[in-house]
Amino acid sequence: MSAPGSPHVPVLLEEAVAALDPGPGDVIVDATFGAGGYTRRLLDAGATVHAFDRDPDAIRAGCEWAETREQPPRLVLHPRRFSEMLAAMAEAGVGAVDGVVMDIGVSSMQLDQAERGFAFAADGPLDMRMSREGPSAADFLNTAPEGEIADVLFRYGEERQSRRVARAIVAARPLSTTGDLARVVRKALGHRPGAPKDPATRSFQAIRIHVNAELDELEAALHAAECLLREGGRLAVVSFHSLEDRIVKHFLRDAANAAARGSRHLPAANDGAPATFAGLSGAVRPSQDELARNPRARSATLRAAIRTGAPAREAA
Repeated sequence: MSAPGSPHVPVLLEEAVAALDPGPGDVIVDATFGAGGYTRRLLDAGATVHAFDRDPDAIRAGCEWAETREQPPRLVLHPRRFSEMLAAMAEAGVGAVDGVVMDIGVSSMQLDQAERGFAFAADGPLDMRMSREGPSAADFLNTAPEGEIADVLFRYGEERQSRRVARAIVAARPLSTTGDLARVVRKALGHRPGAPKDPATRSFQAIRIHVNAELDELEAALHAAECLLREGGRLAVVSFHSLEDRIVKHFLRDAANAAARGSRHLPAANDGAPATFAGLSGAVRPSQDELARNPRARSATLRAAIRTGAPAREAA
């Protein structure tokens, strides 16, 4: 269930809440507040939630929730990046929490607002900034060297024709709208109307990830969660594409001392450090019922784990 009046449908909600196992008096960080779907369920279970979002629209909507006005408040909003949760919680006087949940990537609210410039379904300014601060997608595409644009498209969008697309973008500059960018990419790659996937999808994903430094943010947030969670505390992370899921999977496998083996005949690699997470869930994916209700859930993956009592590792 999402916040009243919100069009956003939280993905893998039941599975994520079950992994967190919230109860009265628990303190849980919702690292990606958005429309508040996870937070609503956590509050209903009796938990206190510290919710983070760098999108001022999300924070503004959250300020209307009654739980922010309870004494003491059971919903505390932090208009900050989730990579800053360790410092923010220390400032709030909270040294350890019972759970952390993250829903990585762009929200349905952002995708559906043409003026935010995240999608090509409707023409809007070429923005893509979650925080509405700093250089926009247009700033990047209109000033960056062709090689840098190609690298971003290849690294974050896994676009095999990244050099061709980057060359077309530079030739078409200046770009000012999502429609401008979509047309350039489609022309460069060849667009067949009715194809199951728009050829601009990978480029839009890559540019959004770059503009918001999303993968760096995710790595920092995972380390912050490891530092914040008490022994027995629970981490649940929902991601939406392979790059994010790979970061989460490797982080948890390293934390659990479960590095991939070079051979099934050899013992698992172990650096001697105590495991900081246990009970890794593996990849949890949406049910057919959820996919029927919410097609945007099709690429979602949940991974969860339980914090041990070992000291947190140093950030890489």
